[in-house]
Amino acid sequence: MLRIIPTKVHGVLDYMAGLLLIALPTILGFDSQLTETWVMVILGIITLLYSIVTRYELSFASLISMRTHLWLDFLSGVVLAASPWLFHFSERVYLPHVVFGLGEILIVLLTNPVAEDSPRPRIAPKAPRD
Repeated sequence: MLRIIPTKVHGVLDYMAGLLLIALPTILGFDSQLTETWVMVILGIITLLYSIVTRYELSFASLISMRTHLWLDFLSGVVLAASPWLFHFSERVYLPHVVFGLGEILIVLLTNPVAEDSPRPRIAPKAPRD
């Protein structure tokens, strides 16, 4: 498989995807009380949360590996693509969920799982050296 997307670019895509998943139901005019809205919003929030703690260039706390992150992205894509049938709203809408979910899976398959500048696991900022 061609791994042409570097982790730094993947990080930008992560934050954009998370925010877009949260905003897309409003942009597309979904009813805010329906399942098709909440599936996207919840997956968007989860994407932002695990992106913040992934061990790559754009994280805030390097706690999980890039490989774990990619598995989470893959699972998120599968859930999103299958959600219209899993949660029984395919009669109302399915295309945005399927397209976005399959796009997420494609990005996982094209991402290099090794960060160019892979930070070590950390929770707090580095202490200054004496």
